[in-house]
Amino acid sequence: MRKQTFKGLAVGLVAVLGLAACGSDDASTDTTAAVAAPTGLACEVTDIGGVDDKGFNQIAYEGLKQAESELGVSIDLLESASDADYAPNLQSFVDKGCNVIVTVGFLLADATKAAAEANPGVQFAIVDSNTSAPNVQGLTFATDQPSFLAGYMAAATTQTGIVGTFGGINIPPVAIFMQGFAKGVEYYNAQKGASVKVLGWDMAKQDGTFAGNFNNLDDGKNIAKSQADEGADIIFPVAGPVGLGASAYAMESGGKVKIIGVDVDMTQSNPEQAEVYVASVLKKIDAAVLQAVKDALAGQGGGTDYLGTLSNGGVGVAITSTVTPELQAELDAITAGIIDGSIATS
Repeated sequence: MRKQTFKGLAVGLVAVLGLAACGSDDASTDTTAAVAAPTGLACEVTDIGGVDDKGFNQIAYEGLKQAESELGVSIDLLESASDADYAPNLQSFVDKGCNVIVTVGFLLADATKAAAEANPGVQFAIVDSNTSAPNVQGLTFATDQPSFLAGYMAAATTQTGIVGTFGGINIPPVAIFMQGFAKGVEYYNAQKGASVKVLGWDMAKQDGTFAGNFNNLDDGKNIAKSQADEGADIIFPVAGPVGLGASAYAMESGGKVKIIGVDVDMTQSNPEQAEVYVASVLKKIDAAVLQAVKDALAGQGGGTDYLGTLSNGGVGVAITSTVTPELQAELDAITAGIIDGSIATS
């Protein structure tokens, strides 16, 4: 099995260093300096998918664990069982004295903004939402770019001429994946004179098939079955744990249906079902969270937004199926075109 990852340029990581000088009363004695790891408490509040979602909550926590290892900070985690938990979880971490609180997901945007405005001395970072207050750093990702590549690859490799996508809830961080995927299929059709059909997304209406939640695996299984019944043999679920239901259906289909994973390399995060994944659209949330913790400890980051792109390595595609050299060359050329702006993905 051949695996190719489109990484672009590496995400720059700026080390946060503290210098502690020691000397003596004797001016002739050499002064030495030692590097001291920053201390502090970095905390994460998940959305309702939970930290074991094999997706963005989990990879955000990986970034927090990297901060623990590399920066010497303490870390803590609170999982949200429902949206009613967002505000209490945030307040709990404010009361605990967290130096930076990372919230995961667009659905926490309002609660994060309210907590930030009420606690201007606390630094916040939020995944999949823009800056909402001077002490909040938005961590956003141009996932239409790698999704475009995934759509092109799906169109080039489908055996039925039909591919599908569906989302958890129709919110911008979900819709951007689906739009990019459909645009990639459209680009393939235009380049090849083909007519591959996309189920589950209408580019003109910016609407499509949604489970209405991010946690019911049965919904994912049922939607995947419905799209497979209509002929789709490659499906791109953008739905957190709901997407695992699609993977379960693909396993049961005996190879009839393949899946494109989202956020992380699903062959690694979901190894029990690795055989169903032909690719995964990557969102490098762990690197962004690590940098956000560094920024917060340095008193920076608040009031700014980070955008992960193919160019800076913040997003990418892991292709875990075999592709022909010709298709690989086309994907490489498209990647270059997206980066230089000659190919539009949204």
